[in-house]
Formats: sequence, C-alpha cells, structure tokens
Amino acid sequence: MNTLFAPIIAIAMGNNKAKIYTVSELNLLVKGVLEGNLPNRLAVTGEIVSGKLQSASGHYYFSLKDKNSSLPCVIWKSKFAKLKFKPENGIAVLAAGAINVYTPHGKYQFYIDKLEPAGVGALQLAFEQMYERLKEQGLFDDEHKKALPKYPQRIGILTSESGAAVHDIADSIYNRWPPAKLFLEPVAVQGKGAAGEIAKAIRNVNMRNKKLKLDVLIVGRGGGSKEDLWAFNEEVLARAIFDSKIPVISAVGHEIDTTIADLVADARASTPTKAGVIAVPDMQEILAKLASVENGLNSDIAWKIKTAKQNIETILAGAAFRNPFLLVRNREQVLDETQSQLVIAAEQLLVQLSNMLYVKQEQIRKIEPHWLLGVKKVDLNNLRNRAENVINTIVNKAAVRLAAVENRLAALNPKSVLRRGYSITTSKKTGVLVRNLADVQLGDCLITELGNKNLIESEVIKK
Repeated sequence: MNTLFAPIIAIAMGNNKAKIYTVSELNLLVKGVLEGNLPNRLAVTGEIVSGKLQSASGHYYFSLKDKNSSLPCVIWKSKFAKLKFKPENGIAVLAAGAINVYTPHGKYQFYIDKLEPAGVGALQLAFEQMYERLKEQGLFDDEHKKALPKYPQRIGILTSESGAAVHDIADSIYNRWPPAKLFLEPVAVQGKGAAGEIAKAIRNVNMRNKKLKLDVLIVGRGGGSKEDLWAFNEEVLARAIFDSKIPVISAVGHEIDTTIADLVADARASTPTKAGVIAVPDMQEILAKLASVENGLNSDIAWKIKTAKQNIETILAGAAFRNPFLLVRNREQVLDETQSQLVIAAEQLLVQLSNMLYVKQEQIRKIEPHWLLGVKKVDLNNLRNRAENVINTIVNKAAVRLAAVENRLAALNPKSVLRRGYSITTSKKTGVLVRNLADVQLGDCLITELGNKNLIESEVIKK
C-alpha cells in the first residue's frame, strides 16, 4: 500500500467518529497530499498513446506509457502552439511539468509545459514531419519547378536589409552581370513571425509583378543555427514559394544547411553568394562566346563573298555574256518553228473534224424518227394485250383452285356438323374434349358449343 495514503485510511477505519468526506472533499484532500509530497516539477519519459487534439479548446490530451503503466497527460493550448514538432502516437518523448489532480473526475494528470522528442531534437523531428507531408503532396516534384530565365534583367531579393546576405548576393550578381537591376524587399529572416512575413512578401511581389516585371526572386539569408534558420522550414513559406508565378531561388545558410524552402524552390543555392551565380550568366563568358560567334560569322561571310565572286567570274566568262543577243536569236528561231508546227496541226485537226461531221450527218439522214416511233407504239400495244390476257388467265385459274381448296377445308372442319344438330363439350378448366364420363368430375364446369358459335356453360352434378 502507498504510504502516503496509509494515515488517512487508518483514521477512517479506526475511529467510528471520523469525519465523513464528500467526493469533492476527498478529491481535494488527495490533491493537497500530492501537491505537498511531490516535487513542483518532474521530467518523465515515455511513448505517446491515445493523442487527441480538442479543436474547440486547442488543448492536447494523451497518455505516456512504458511497458507496465500509462500516465494521463495534458498540454494546454498556449504551450501546444509553441511546439516545433507535431506530437503523434508512437513517438518517444521527454516531458517536463507537474502532477496534479483533476478533481471533477478524481484522477491525477501530468500537466506538461515542455515536450521534446527522445533521442532526436524537436526541430529535427518537425523538419522530418514537414518533409514527409509536403513530399507526399508533391511540393518537391521536379514537374512543378519553373525554369530560370537565361538573361534576367530585373531581380527581386527578399532578405534582411541589415544582413550580409544582401551584399553577398548583390556583389555576386553585379560582378557577373552588370546590366541587372536589383530590387530589395526587406523582411525578417529569423524569429517569431519571420516565415509569415517572407511568405506575405512573396505573394505581394507576385501580385505587383505586372508593374515590377521581375524575372526571378532570390529568397535567403546567411548561415546560423537550426533555430535561426527555422523560418525557412515552415509550411506557410513553403506554400508561398510553391505558388509563386515568378521563379524562386532559395539561398539559405551555408553548404551543409538544407531547408524546406530549398526543396520547394525552383532552384537552390547553397549560399547567398552562389545565388548570384545561379541567377545570372557571367558577362565575360557571354562576351567570349559573342567574340567567338563574331569570328565565325566573319570567316563565314568572307568565304561566301569569295565563292560568290568566283561564281560571278565564271558566269561572265560564259557565251551568254560574250554574245548576249545569240541566246535571244536562238529563242526567236525556236518560236518561229513552234508557230509553224501549231498552224499545221490546227489545219489537220480541222480536216479531221469536218470528215467526222459529214459521217455523222449521213448517219442521221438514214434514220426516220417518226416511222421508228410508230413501230415501237405498235409493239408496245401488242405486249400490253398479251400481258393482260396472261394475267386474266392466271387469276381465273387461281380462283378456281382457291374455291376447290375452300370446299375441301369446309368438309374437313369438325365443327361443320354442329349446324346439323351436333354439339362439342369441353372442360372449362382444362379445355380438354369430353369423350366419356371419366373425363369429368362432379362440380366441373363444362362448355358446350352448338352451331353458329353458340355456347352453353353447365356444371356436372351427377354422373
């Protein structure tokens, strides 16, 4: 038995006149015992289970457990908002706070004011959680990254105006690409609210870019501790960079520093100085390339001019230029010969057409259209008369055959005897013909058909 509670139990059991407590009084008594006998502040390690964030209040309720026990815990909203990582079930943590009794339910709880992952720093765990979540949502995918302009003229820089980073970026750009124009948007790069301020600046620059006409944005700062650089690991800044229509270069820290902003940005510079190297080309390299192109063009033009001169000299040495009218006279002679050939061909064609016309006229004269029409009318009348006779004969024969068939069918019709006084009786239920007494039962309904389709319905009452 816990020795803290032994005196209370002894008093209650050993003295019949001991005070009788209400539930609330007893819970308050336990609360006082715990507060008086436990340290004001405790550190506890364990694994988070049953974690639940109350959205209405913002408080976080969970339990810490080890192999044998669990401990109810609470983190108030004000403390929970300051956590750098997201508490999740299964994470081993180190918690600091105080034990107290929640008297309405009579249970003691560990009220936590500081929580850190066990074995890994809170910032590192927060970074890993953020990385996994944004990676799953596709914010790091290459397909979303925009290409940087080859020759940017207007470059925006988002950093602290008092830091060394802005000078490093400007020096790097102007040394490589003097024509560039730089525009500084001063922002806080560390501390509470820095990520939101940078994100807001990115969105504002995008909204004003029809006027600013920026080709690229450089967002960054110099090196520092993980805490100093943390603003560049927050989701609000990552989403602002992802949504930017202007290509973004992230230039945060030193070579070894990697932030969420680096992973989301369209390009990453390991230092602010290298951001300038990535953002703009080297003018000396461009001038060298232009000089090389110029030399190549000059050589090409010189060769083409030389070749053209040789071609012109060859042409001028030709017969056409020595005696230019000779070519014209030859063409005139060819034209005369062609004209003579056309005249002869036209005359021959006219003769052929005249002969063909004469032949056709003679053929037409031999035909008497009126006589042929009369003959065809006589033939047509003869064919009509023959067809009518044949049709009438066929119809008459068919009528005779039809009448004979009809008479035979009438003779074979079993109901034809009904007109002579006979009748046919069938079962109404089954439709079966009644031939003898065995075909009916007492109570059966019968249908008797007489001549002219007259029917009598009756019931069997006696056999």
